[in-house]
Amino acid sequence: MSAPPTGSAVPQPRPLVPLPARLAVLLSGRGSNFEALADACDRGEIPARIVLVVSDVSTAAGIAKARGRGIPSKVIGAGPKPTRADREAELSVALADSFADLVCLAGYMRILSPDVLSRYPLRVLNVHPSLLPSFPGLRAPEQAVRYGVRVSGATVHFVDAGTDTGPIIGQAAVSVLDGDDADTLAARTLPIEHDLYVSCVRRVLEGGWSLDGRVVRFPEGHPA
Repeated sequence: MSAPPTGSAVPQPRPLVPLPARLAVLLSGRGSNFEALADACDRGEIPARIVLVVSDVSTAAGIAKARGRGIPSKVIGAGPKPTRADREAELSVALADSFADLVCLAGYMRILSPDVLSRYPLRVLNVHPSLLPSFPGLRAPEQAVRYGVRVSGATVHFVDAGTDTGPIIGQAAVSVLDGDDADTLAARTLPIEHDLYVSCVRRVLEGGWSLDGRVVRFPEGHPA
């Protein structure tokens, strides 16, 4: 195939949604990945703004950080033994009311039901501190150290009804060093998670990608 004529414009991918997009972030803890996304939105690195932050933990540092930024925030499902159905019904209403285009999980320690996910097909993203499919679920850095791998990392993926089983959008590697424990590996992985999440959210929003079975394919020359 011949190259485009000199000076001709290369067609740009059609954005996934009208930009700037509206992001909702779900978290359960300190919210460092939320802050990375919020900072990137403020800098214009992600063509979006965060319109809602939800936590299932009333004392989560991340929800306090969101409120400090003036971002609309809700605590959902933190009461005495809420049922999953009640929690997800309230979550669904909050997401709908925010008109979110994309939902980003940032340390959200709940598995979303197929009913919630069906409302946002290929619109829910998660970042996980391992090179999936290795070490899904809780305590991934501890799993990696105990298994004895020499390379770990971070993965951003679309969320499906399984545990860290959705199609992979992007990955970044981190060496496991002699003497590493779960805490040191997690600390070294965290900034990699931040950068990867920002780049993957941006690429998903820029559009032009497709899903081939489980494989997320980006336009040539536009890797995640």
